[in-house]
Amino acid sequence: MVRPAKIRPAKWSSGIHLLSAMAALALAVVSGLAPISAQAQTFTVLYTFTNTADGEQPDASLFQDAASNLYGTTQYGGTKGGFGTVFKLSATGKEKVLLSFAGTPDAEDPYSGLTRDQAGNFYGTTLYGGTGGGFGTVFKLQAGKESILHSFAGTPDGEDPRSILVRDSAGNLYGTTQYGGTQGGFGTVFRLDTKGQLTLLHSFSGTPDGEDPYSGLLRDAGGNLYGTTLYGGTGGGFGTVFKLNAKGKLTLLHSFAGTPDGEDPQAGLLRDAAGNLYGTTQYGGTNGGYGTVFKLSAKGKLTLLHSFGTIPDGQNPYARLIRDEAGNFYGTTFHGGTYGDGTVFKLDTAGKLTVLHSFNNSPDGANPIAGLILDKSGNLYGTASQGGDLSCGFSGCGTVFKVTP
Repeated sequence: MVRPAKIRPAKWSSGIHLLSAMAALALAVVSGLAPISAQAQTFTVLYTFTNTADGEQPDASLFQDAASNLYGTTQYGGTKGGFGTVFKLSATGKEKVLLSFAGTPDAEDPYSGLTRDQAGNFYGTTLYGGTGGGFGTVFKLQAGKESILHSFAGTPDGEDPRSILVRDSAGNLYGTTQYGGTQGGFGTVFRLDTKGQLTLLHSFSGTPDGEDPYSGLLRDAGGNLYGTTLYGGTGGGFGTVFKLNAKGKLTLLHSFAGTPDGEDPQAGLLRDAAGNLYGTTQYGGTNGGYGTVFKLSAKGKLTLLHSFGTIPDGQNPYARLIRDEAGNFYGTTFHGGTYGDGTVFKLDTAGKLTVLHSFNNSPDGANPIAGLILDKSGNLYGTASQGGDLSCGFSGCGTVFKVTP
């Protein structure tokens, strides 16, 4: 599997919006496809980014506090050169930028969401920046003051951390880097202790263990870590699900083969009380290769819960799933839906998929990369990486939204 060269990417291509919408509508008319079930719900745009001081392109999931304030990151924008922000959005929709990144040697381009401790401090990662050659950072935000806890150097510690961090009861942070490490640059799993000491827990080698861990980790009560790799494995290089125990031993739980099980799992995992893991793949499946929702049992048996692709179904789920108390799953797709700009979906316990919202670029947003969060009342919150205010350009600068099923 050939990995792309490391560059600071431009914004997602926006020409897909109109073309995808036209193709979707045309195919629906020609094929006479019946719509996937929909249900009454309310979609609300809580905030629209404008690429001024407020930020641009929110790629990460949100965090909500007890007062219903939302916190997140934008990969670009801010007041210090456009290197990204950390923001707070009040329950009334007022945005406040808590931090504008300044680029190397400061941090640059936060792609992941935030982790919060009991004292109210936030922790996160940035793709680039730092003092180790621009290979990314782990940062802390305490009372509005930023501290760089670690600057990645590529070898041996890793390069380009895209993942949200997991924090244990002792305050240690766990995460992944997409590249770097000691086995050819295929990525790492790391632990960062409270003194800033980084421990390399695993360096990926491509085959058989996996390549390019894109997502964050899941940690169980025994200290085991679970995650996915975008590529690699033994099924043709289409990605893996892995387990890393507390002693650093990696077990390959599944290697994807493209069809029928899926291809390129970008998102992290969800785990139930019985030890079953749930996730998405952005490609593959049985319905044209537009991605899947899967279940992986504690014994390693994979069950395909949904294959995306049928209009107006979504296409290409990039994000992690969430689950309500009744066992229903919720997620987003980057493409697909009625207009081709992505969806918010619900997958119930019987395997029936409901499109809760199809994005239409403006004013609601487009191309959600991040997953959703769920409040106690059943409301869903998320970000769309593009769309919204088209004064930013045809693609827009992104939105924060709420869906009330």
